[in-house]
Amino acid sequence: MQGYQIIFFTQQNRMHGKQTVGQWLLSKAKELGFGGATLSGALEGFGHDGKVHMLNMFDYADQPVQVTMVLSKPDTERLFAELDKEKVKVFYTRTEVDFGMLGGA
Repeated sequence: MQGYQIIFFTQQNRMHGKQTVGQWLLSKAKELGFGGATLSGALEGFGHDGKVHMLNMFDYADQPVQVTMVLSKPDTERLFAELDKEKVKVFYTRTEVDFGMLGGA
């Protein structure tokens, strides 16, 4: 199949409603019936403002996180329509990919 790998970059303390942006994205992916999404935490990074964000043993709030999804083109359109409707502010990358499943049933 052809579609997109979408990676959203945010921080653990960024909220959309009552959920973190990362958790909201996972919930929305499940609600829309997508095949999967992965939330990953990073040790350190910096954003467009140049500020360093990092995980430390006393405070997880500033931890950089990313949510990765691989979606068909129609599913990508559905997701971005939801993001637009909900006015979710989040940086992303979208890369065209070929994807499928190996290994039989």
